Amino acid sequence: MDGFSWSLVAASASVALTHTLLGPDHYLPFLMLARARKWTRARTMAVTVACGAGHVASSLLLGAAGVMLGVAVAPLARLEEVRGGLAAWALVAFGAAYFVWGVRRAVRRAGDLEPHAHGDHVHLHAGSSAAHAHHDAAGHSRSATTFWVLFTIFVLGPCEPMIPLFVLPASRGRWGLALGSALLFSVLTIATMVVVTMVSLAGLRRLPFAFLERWSHALAGAVLWGSGLAIITLGL
Repeated sequence: MDGFSWSLVAASASVALTHTLLGPDHYLPFLMLARARKWTRARTMAVTVACGAGHVASSLLLGAAGVMLGVAVAPLARLEEVRGGLAAWALVAFGAAYFVWGVRRAVRRAGDLEPHAHGDHVHLHAGSSAAHAHHDAAGHSRSATTFWVLFTIFVLGPCEPMIPLFVLPASRGRWGLALGSALLFSVLTIATMVVVTMVSLAGLRRLPFAFLERWSHALAGAVLWGSGLAIITLGL
């Protein structure tokens, strides 16, 4: 490889790592939702990989379309900014809605515990099988909805640093180098998202937060809400 190729590879690797580590929205949503919804490690990893793949693939497709249509980097960057704003506000809206639902759920659970204290134990267990079946079905439906909302937000969310790293060599006709740079950037971005999420989740599960278990969904919503606001106000 020539000097340009080596420089592009080094830039792709360093920018992918820096961009992901400095963007809390790349791992906090998975960390908090996995903790609140008690996802398994396999499920957490699968959701993170799927959202990460959607995140980088949408920008890659946009960059490829831009090169084929002869669009310069600057207009593509502006389009990515618009997408970024939509994704950030979508994360704010999702976080706020999830926070409200989490608070209502926590309050409702506190009320459901009261009959136990008054000796209504037998009555509560009489329909336990049907209640558990209904609870499992509802939980599965909400979990699927959560994934698709999160996936859509990440597809909307731009991966701005990858655009010039892909467009520059592609505009020179070096499609192999452009695709190699994009692949390296994508793999490192997704791998970093997975590693940070899984390591942080393992540490979080060791902390003595059992007293906050009832409020885990509300806390997850608050963090998602805050992540979206941080992107909007701080440009993270």
